[in-house]
Amino acid sequence: MTSVALARKWRPKSFATLVGQDHVVRALTHALDHNRLHHAYLFTGTRGVGKTTISRILAKALNCTGPDGKGGVTSQPCGVCSACTEIDAGRFVDYIELDAASNRGVEDMTTLLEQAVYKPTAGRFKVYMIDEVHMLSNHAFNAMLKTLEEPPDYVKFVLATTDPQKVPVTVLSRCLQFNLKPMPPAAIVSHLQRVLQAEGVPADTTALALIARAAHGSMRDALSLTDQALAYCAGAVEAAAVQQMLGTVDRGDVLSILQALAAQDGPALVAQIDQLEARGLSFGAALEELAGMLQAIALRQVVPQAADADEPQHAALTALAAQLSPELVQLAYTTVLHGRNELSLAPDDRTGFTMTLLRLLAFSPLLGGDVPPDGLMLPRPQTTAPTPAEARLPAAVAGQPPVPAGETEADTVAVSAVAASLAPADGSSQQHRNDAPRRADAGVEAIDWPSLVQRLELPVGLPRALAQQSELVAVQADDWLLRVPNVQLTRAGAVDKLQAALREALKREVSLRVETGDVSDSAAQREARARAQAQAQAEAAIQTDPLVQELVHELGAQIVAGSIKPAPPSA
Repeated sequence: MTSVALARKWRPKSFATLVGQDHVVRALTHALDHNRLHHAYLFTGTRGVGKTTISRILAKALNCTGPDGKGGVTSQPCGVCSACTEIDAGRFVDYIELDAASNRGVEDMTTLLEQAVYKPTAGRFKVYMIDEVHMLSNHAFNAMLKTLEEPPDYVKFVLATTDPQKVPVTVLSRCLQFNLKPMPPAAIVSHLQRVLQAEGVPADTTALALIARAAHGSMRDALSLTDQALAYCAGAVEAAAVQQMLGTVDRGDVLSILQALAAQDGPALVAQIDQLEARGLSFGAALEELAGMLQAIALRQVVPQAADADEPQHAALTALAAQLSPELVQLAYTTVLHGRNELSLAPDDRTGFTMTLLRLLAFSPLLGGDVPPDGLMLPRPQTTAPTPAEARLPAAVAGQPPVPAGETEADTVAVSAVAASLAPADGSSQQHRNDAPRRADAGVEAIDWPSLVQRLELPVGLPRALAQQSELVAVQADDWLLRVPNVQLTRAGAVDKLQAALREALKREVSLRVETGDVSDSAAQREARARAQAQAQAEAAIQTDPLVQELVHELGAQIVAGSIKPAPPSA
């Protein structure tokens, strides 16, 4: 005997067995129970969410006569009377399904409407179901308008479309419109489990979750993929086989990519790309999975309690959420989405995928600075109390508003003393090299550069990143030398903009030179150390709190990793 496809065999026969469209079921059930029937219904939604199925159930509800043949309109069709069985079999004479994609002309519509004047032959109502109604021509729409607005009492129209934007508003205004939702993955998995259990087929929950994600909200697609999996897996639906069948990327591979990006490990990143290509996996699917994982990381950073603790990669994602800065995660998500859209423009998929990851790798140090142990942190300007060294400086050097002209002679002398304090102790003008240790001169010691740059008026972007991640290593009169960890920070005129902001703050000419090398004391590093210290103190305070200890020891409570955040400083 020929087997029937699961999508046909397990098509819902009643409102009670319909999955994922509770809002539509509720409205139609109430209308049927209270006999408040409209003459035209429009069901919209993507493929495989139940538009045709609801139409058939509605036709049965309107024409059901009950097991004894004496029933009336009901929201619970019996499924055994002649009307119900014939509609399920597709041979009920008063239920007419029309495919507008192949019958879209005005002649087809005219023929259909001419039959509407005749009363039902076997049922209570004549139900016309027009699928993909947006495919009708303009003349066909115009031909049906009058009948659609005022049909005979025994005629009901059910229209279905995947593209309601193409349906004329004159048709929309004559119908009750119901928007069918895409099926959530959890609902698809639950339904597939019931189907396969009834079929006597063992199934792995992970495999069903892969099928649910690949179905993209369509229950029909999910059942068709399950049919394919049964053939591919030889009777048992297993995760490894389903993953190979779908060509999907394992989340462990994507996790390895993110970990390589966080560690700035370029060779590991290229090796992971080679593995994906060797296994013949889709680079587009890899970018989609990467975007999904970045979203999961962002969720753990902003709303950690909403994260799924049962997810297999929960611990690794939580660790990445603590390691990566929220700003970098947001930028990476946007970059991945753009990379996915631009994949078709690349010479080949591997090149497009590689360039997207290299773009992430290039932006990471630019945003993160030189903070290897604590991850990639984006420096944020903050207002801190003046350090002892800064308190000894004149107001102009400390980044405060300069002394206005016309003040006392003592103020003028104080401003004039700035140049003397910036002069090097030995007067040397020696060019320092990156590979030789540098002795800080008196001018450098007198200026707290990380505190000074926090008060500069700088635009967001490279100029601010340059100021935050640089170190002042030499001062000779008005000639200042900065050291940066990455030459990219000096591009796009960042040095000129920082120099202009510095001149504006000090009210004097300052010339900046920049070299690359190891940075040991920058504003970004100070902030990272301050955040790490605040985080450690917050975790220690929670772990040593008597109430928390009591909850842990007596009730078995657990402290969720990454959920502890230091309190913001009080105003």
